[in-house]
Order: sequence, then C-alpha cells, then structure tokens
Amino acid sequence: MNDHASPWMPLEGSSQAVALEVLLHGPLSRSELARRVHLSHASLSRLTKPLVSSGLLVEGMSSPRPAGMGRPKQPLDVVEDAHHFLGVKLTGDRAHAVVTTMRARVVGQASAPLPDHGVPSVVELVQRLAAEADEEVGNLAGIGVSVGGLVSDGAVVEHATFLEWEDVQLADVLAERTGLPVVVENDVTALTEAERWFGAGRDRETFTVLTIGAGIGYGLVSHGRLVTSGDAGLGPVGHALVAPGGPRCGAGHSGCAAAVLTAHALSAAVATATGRWLRTDEILRLAREGDAVARRVVGDAGRALGRLVGTAASFSLSSTVVLSGEEVGLADAAHDAVRAGIREVRHPMAEPVTIETRSAGFDEWARGAAVVAIQAFVTGG
Repeated sequence: MNDHASPWMPLEGSSQAVALEVLLHGPLSRSELARRVHLSHASLSRLTKPLVSSGLLVEGMSSPRPAGMGRPKQPLDVVEDAHHFLGVKLTGDRAHAVVTTMRARVVGQASAPLPDHGVPSVVELVQRLAAEADEEVGNLAGIGVSVGGLVSDGAVVEHATFLEWEDVQLADVLAERTGLPVVVENDVTALTEAERWFGAGRDRETFTVLTIGAGIGYGLVSHGRLVTSGDAGLGPVGHALVAPGGPRCGAGHSGCAAAVLTAHALSAAVATATGRWLRTDEILRLAREGDAVARRVVGDAGRALGRLVGTAASFSLSSTVVLSGEEVGLADAAHDAVRAGIREVRHPMAEPVTIETRSAGFDEWARGAAVVAIQAFVTGG
C-alpha cells in the first residue's frame, strides 16, 4: 500500500481554502482564485508559493495573450491522479467497488459477492479489493465504505438491516488490516457529499438528494453545508405520506413513500393485480409498451414521486432535487405524472423544480463512498 505522506494533511485556514478551491473548481487563474477565496493578489501569491513548491498545486499550460498584454496566465491545478481512492458500497449480498482519482473520476471498478454477513468475511473481502486496486492503479491513499443504516463518527456501523450488523467498529478493523485511512458512512450521506463536492454543489449551494431503490433516502445541502442528523440512517423521509389510502409499509404507515416507491412496492402492486412478480425494469418496459396494469402502477408511483419531490423542494427552500438510486428510471418513465404530483403540493408561484437524475448503478453509490475518503484525506478529517 502507498505510504507516501500527503502535503494536504498539514493544511489549514486560507491555505486549505485555496487548495480546496483548486481541487473542486480548477484549473483556475490566480486572479480568479483570488476572487473566489477573497484574498489580495499579494496574499494569494504568498500562500500558493509553498503549495506549488510541495507539488500539491501545479502550474498548467499558459493561456496565449496578445502582444503587449503582459505575462501569459498560468492556471493553477492539482495533479488529479497523484492519489487514488477506493470506494466500496456494501449491500446485503455484494460489495460494489470503484477506484477514483482525487476529483472522484472513476478509473476502475469491481464487484464481488459477500461470502456471508460475518464481519471478518466482509473485512477480508474489502482488504482484497483494496490490494487489487493498489496493484492496478497505485498510490491508493484511502478507503471509503458506505452502508445502508446508522453510522457514527465515520467509523462505527451502529445498525445495518441488510447486513444484520449492530455496533461494528468497521473503520478501525479495516484500517488495521489495510494500513490505510478508512472512513465509513451512511450510503445516502456519502452520495450527497459526492454531489456537494463534485456534482450539483458545483453550481448551487442548496439542493436536495432523493434516492429510490430498496429504500427511500434523503440528503440535504444548505448554503454549501451538509445538513446532518442522527436519524439520517433511518431513512425517515421514506415514511412521508405521498399516496393517501395507499398500501401499508412494514412499519404500518398507509401510503408512505416506502410503501409505494420502493422496488418491492412496485413489484407488489403489479403482483396484486396480475399474480405475476416482475422486476422494476420489466414493469417500466411493459408500461412503455402500453400494458394497462403496468401503466397504472407506473403512473400512480410517478405521481407519488412527484409529491415527494415537490415536498422536499418546499421544505429545503431549493428548486433543485437530485434523483438517484436503482429505481430512478421511474422518473423518466412517468415524467408527466411526476410533474403532476409536484404541482399538487407546490405553490403555483414558486420557482419550477429542476430534477437532475443520476446513474442508477451501484457504482454511483461506491463513488460516493470514495468521495468521503477524499474529503478526509484533503481536510484531515
């Protein structure tokens, strides 16, 4: 494993702000960078000189300038592939892994079945994935692991239903086995952090993330900061009422998001009407082909999704909602129904809701896990 000391680790204050701005938005000219971090050109020059000397920042290709217009501009950038990060998303039966650069660009991926739910077996599997990643790309600087459930202190899995885990000190065990820094996080939180640093957060400071799949997830970034809560890993938004009079979820709530929008809920709705248990992709295909039952189920679910999106936008005071998860195809298949559902719960004079959909694959979840490892690496957190 890579044991090279990182020039990021001692950074703090303005130096860290400068380096982060270049990482997240670079390459940037010195004048643009000074404007973004609110520093004078003299102060910026003083701060960037040691950052360039250490190799953390590099000067890019000069921009051509007309004769007589002074020195050409040399934008500052980071060496994106100077370090790599392993992100692992653990489900109930598989470990989905990606390797990324410092800007969360995926350069490798793998997937392997879990031998069982025992912690030693899972740790051994992640250790093997880390060793393979380090051998393939080198410079592995950290590991991020995401799970569905309650996670505390970036280290302890307090509760994970799909893995049947309680109070597992996962980060410490993995760090000891791999010799690398390890961060463990709730999967939706990690996905939201990926959006904050490398997705929707690049253009806006406040937005909501909703995920639909095996469960319903919710993340919120407000004024550039992740909004956190001890209840986040419980998926509380999944029990918001979106279909009055609808079926009940496992907790006994009638018409909540978990009862009508999850993969299981969609399959159950079709099975109730036809006696056939179909996957979501099959249901969406049948709906597109005009099957009456599938069209009704998809339309009803789409309207419920719209109500959830509109409510999330209203409570967050943001018009941007990022949709992700394995069942995100529902948003496109039921586009008109989703928009109708939004109108049912949104003030008619409010700014129109912008929905940004993301890849439905587990690689996107794993990339979120890699991002929390990147964050810890560059901030020392």
